[in-house]
Amino acid sequence: MRSFPPRTLVLGLATALGALGAATLPAQATTVPGRLHERPAPSNAPYLDARRPVRERVEDLLKRMTLDDKLGQMTQAERGGATPQDVTTYRLGSILSGGGSVPAENTPQGWADMVDGYQRGALASPLRIPMIYGADAVHGHNNVYGATIFPHNIGLGATRDPRLVQRIGRAVAEEVAGTGVQWTFAPCLCVARNDRWGRTYESFGEVPELPSAMTTEIVGFQGRRLGSGPASILATAKHYVGDGGTTGGKDQGDTQVSEAELRKIHLPPFREAVRRGVGSVMISYSSWNGVKMHGNKYLITDVLKGELGFKGFVVSDYNGIDQIGGGTPGLTPERVTAAVNAGIDMFMQPWDWKQFIDMLRGEVANGHVPMSRIDDANRRILTVKFQMGLFEHPFADRSFQRTFGSDQHRALARRAVAESQVVLKNAGNVLPLSRSAGKIFVAGKNADDIGNQTGGWTLTWQGSSGPITKGTTILQGIRQAVRPGTSVTYSKDGTGIDRSYKVAVAVVGETPYAEYMGDRPDGMGLDDQDLSTLANLRASGVPVVVVLVSGRPLDIAAQLPQWNGLVESWLPGTEGQGVADVLFGTVRPTGRLPVSWPRSASQEPVNRGDGKSPLFPYGFGLTYRH
Repeated sequence: MRSFPPRTLVLGLATALGALGAATLPAQATTVPGRLHERPAPSNAPYLDARRPVRERVEDLLKRMTLDDKLGQMTQAERGGATPQDVTTYRLGSILSGGGSVPAENTPQGWADMVDGYQRGALASPLRIPMIYGADAVHGHNNVYGATIFPHNIGLGATRDPRLVQRIGRAVAEEVAGTGVQWTFAPCLCVARNDRWGRTYESFGEVPELPSAMTTEIVGFQGRRLGSGPASILATAKHYVGDGGTTGGKDQGDTQVSEAELRKIHLPPFREAVRRGVGSVMISYSSWNGVKMHGNKYLITDVLKGELGFKGFVVSDYNGIDQIGGGTPGLTPERVTAAVNAGIDMFMQPWDWKQFIDMLRGEVANGHVPMSRIDDANRRILTVKFQMGLFEHPFADRSFQRTFGSDQHRALARRAVAESQVVLKNAGNVLPLSRSAGKIFVAGKNADDIGNQTGGWTLTWQGSSGPITKGTTILQGIRQAVRPGTSVTYSKDGTGIDRSYKVAVAVVGETPYAEYMGDRPDGMGLDDQDLSTLANLRASGVPVVVVLVSGRPLDIAAQLPQWNGLVESWLPGTEGQGVADVLFGTVRPTGRLPVSWPRSASQEPVNRGDGKSPLFPYGFGLTYRH
């Protein structure tokens, strides 16, 4: 049981806050949120002067803030659980949209109107501190209908093209900025070491060099520095640190490795992200040798902020602090204190944010959380907001709505899809297909399904099958690629094929999932529907080319000898014509595996340099002869 500090210590804290007279306890004085500072700051306050240095503006504002102002800045609420008036009353520093959390009108205009409404709530508070709105724009502005959806990170890792990834970051930033959102929870810099993990597709690859190289996306999001030019949005390096190395590939599990291995494998991408000036870092749900990362002061404060020199702010994951210390998940004062003192600055407490504020206020009052830690968190958050120019330009730049889902962005996505395709088998040079082949048969559940090819984190958290957004399916891409006189027949289950067809293209693989729902502890093979479709095609005697739409390597060694060609397409996004570009040789394949391909699921984990013999090694990829 915790003990309260002596009354003299509490009185000293009240004086230090400058919020009350020396005879009143801060815990009593802050029970009515937002009532300690009702006088607006004067218009000539130094922190409102954009000509002054950021450091000076931060210090001036910090001196004017009450404890309520500071606790509010450290709190991020979900839009479904907070109103613009709540932002005013509780001085909330941030609002987010979780996966699938969208306004009634899920359009760029609808988003901008919603976000600006929350911003007006923030600016109605006495100190007029703008809020920052965050969303999981992880492969495009994927919560918004009609956005350009790019390949998931595993596909981008296959491109080995950091410049392309930077251009994608810029395109996404434009689509995000036009909707008023200022902060994306991307890029994910995890190093996926076990493909059973449900977040494997969020990783650029299994070795630290790949995600380190792809930190160019941060420059695409933010510009050369935060606030440098229009459509500069805040990037997030996540999930710090080691989430890709959990035992068994279990999501939110335990990464049981030495510190030397953690530093060798999992830390380098974050070091590179800090070097590139990333403005925020999100903490991982996972543990390191039994200690939850959300409570790991050594790795957050000593290593990230100290050794790596990270100057931005650290944000928790969705209810991430609720798991600290084990036991029944939930918010407790002990967990709040452990997380704040570990070095987390902003807290993603989507629904219980009021309870979080109350608990943190109590932990400050009883001396368990020092004001120096509260002030450090606020300095970091406010510095980023000033750097971004939010005080001068708090509202949506709607001029960028013209870029939303534009032909230019879709052309960039199509190029990314083509560069991400990895040709793994090409017996008898069955590929590239002839655009004048006469008759082509296409089958498989993923051939004509935009939802399946975009995967998780698309419109909703887990994603879903079906025509969920605008785009070109792989089947449509194939039909657009062939010349007049060539017929393309589609049968989802592969029935109806005969020997008159020159080739059969089977587009099979996974259906959408995200995070722990995508963990595969019991197998990584094709489902019965896919196996039946392939059996129907093989029975015809027609050469079969398999296109795998998946977020990871699948267990296909037993079926591989029966296929003439195999292309790993990953989760290509909305521009399925990029797949057709490679199938027909319009674009010469250059994609290489960003992960080792296991001989069976039981071989996992299998990674470069571990002495195991995979079915296809890291870096493997065929091309076409000319």
